Amino acid sequence: MSGMSAEERQRAIVKTARRTGAVDVNELAAELGVARETVRRDLRALEDHGLVRRTHGGAYPVESAGFETTLAFRATSHVPEKRRIAAAAAELLGDAETVFVDEGFTPQLIAESLPRDRPLTVVTASLATAGALAEADNKTVLLLGGRVRPGTLATVDHWTTKMLAGFVIDLAFIGANGISREHGLTTPDPAVSEVKSQAVRAARRTVFAGVHTKFGAVSFCRFAEISALEAIVTSTFLPTSEAHRYSMQGPQVIRV
Repeated sequence: MSGMSAEERQRAIVKTARRTGAVDVNELAAELGVARETVRRDLRALEDHGLVRRTHGGAYPVESAGFETTLAFRATSHVPEKRRIAAAAAELLGDAETVFVDEGFTPQLIAESLPRDRPLTVVTASLATAGALAEADNKTVLLLGGRVRPGTLATVDHWTTKMLAGFVIDLAFIGANGISREHGLTTPDPAVSEVKSQAVRAARRTVFAGVHTKFGAVSFCRFAEISALEAIVTSTFLPTSEAHRYSMQGPQVIRV
């Protein structure tokens, strides 16, 4: 395989990263029959093109217009971190009586962490979240109608956004594929972006919750600015200095 061009090698690296969720420099070097430094150079080039994010000793794929992980995959990655974040986000409920819960695994965990001892109306586009809460005491669940996207099992398109536009929601728990100080909150699919931006518009307060790997990542469709957020909830894997830079744009940054 060592006769591959840099372009072919980089394509192979992206393919592997997307299939397995992460790549390791040593393993790639052995697999591709090239030096580790060559692999590192490839990963730097791929990071410059926004296709991967480098980690210590490897990289993981960035979600983009051409690639998005499924809900099933998200339910297996960074789970302890997601549970901590979800519990901390649920504590920001305050006196909210109506809550929007975004599609995705972390928002689903937030929904399951909401207090059970008080009545709440939960609006969601996520079939998984609606299913998880449908039988819960004190919860009224409104599932937004529309076309169901197979990978994420959430509804999108004009039916969804039209229904959402008719509400005033106390608090929206929003997820994203990427969050950056420069480009705000982004997601790969325009249809999903529409639903998210409508939720942010409908809500009096908006909280973003997400794992540290989302930070600095930029996807295709921008749906909210950092300044639109009341709070950002993530883990202590996000460095303090970075958290401070986000807080300069308005939101309180909570690291757990």
